[in-house]
Amino acid sequence: MKDIQEKNVFNTNGWVMVLVDLGVIVFCGQYIIRHATRAGVTAGMILSVLGLILAFMTFGGFFLIHPNESKVFTFLGKYVGSALTAGFHWTNPFAVKKKVTLRIFNFNSETLKVNDALGNPIEIAAVVVWHVVDSAKALFNVDSYQHFVAIQSETAIRQLATHYPYDAHDKGTESLRANPDEIAGKLKDQVQNRLEVAGLYVVEARLSHLAYAPEIAQAMLRRQQAEAIIAARRQIVDGAIGMVEMALTSLEAQGVVHLDEERKAAMVNNLLVALVSESEMHPIINTGTLHT
Repeated sequence: MKDIQEKNVFNTNGWVMVLVDLGVIVFCGQYIIRHATRAGVTAGMILSVLGLILAFMTFGGFFLIHPNESKVFTFLGKYVGSALTAGFHWTNPFAVKKKVTLRIFNFNSETLKVNDALGNPIEIAAVVVWHVVDSAKALFNVDSYQHFVAIQSETAIRQLATHYPYDAHDKGTESLRANPDEIAGKLKDQVQNRLEVAGLYVVEARLSHLAYAPEIAQAMLRRQQAEAIIAARRQIVDGAIGMVEMALTSLEAQGVVHLDEERKAAMVNNLLVALVSESEMHPIINTGTLHT
């Protein structure tokens, strides 16, 4: 495939050409009217008629470009350039013009069902924000650049999903759910690499839907709940141990009480039970001693 590089087409200010055409039409028309009654056809008459024909033919070269729009020109099947500047212009009237919008588009992918890096079936979708930066490549390098965006974006989403787990069980491992910004950056890079050939630029790419597939959703929900409970209990135990250690250190430092190892163990046990237990504590007054 021949790679086409965008270039500027020859064009001039349209209003200047309007004045030129009007001048030619007025001059040639007056000449023909003044000499129409004379016998015979003179060279001036022939030139005036040709001038009128050419003036009217040049009307096909006028074109408008709106903001965030471009026009691509071909002549006899060959790409001759693009016009990107907004305004009223004139160019070769025999060139074929095709409009390409440079506005920003959103592509919302379908919800895709794929397996993540751990083999779990998940549902995933993304939104890709893009626009054309090279109108020649967009028209001539692919058949339909909008359809090309859809196919390549979904391919990139599938590829990304297979390289990362839905949820990471080890710290430091990136996952689709826990690292949305990093995943969005990688998705953007992958889509951009695929759309480069069509002269398209990806402004942003981000996951818009992420969930376990219905057949494993309940099992994974129970797993997440169990992990959350374990993490919460670990936090409670760590905090309770710190509080017990602080209490023992403070009592000994202030000389409030001196405890032997057995009494320390008993105090630690009682404090941990009081701090970690989820049920309400009922105080018991010990009137005896730890030693029998």
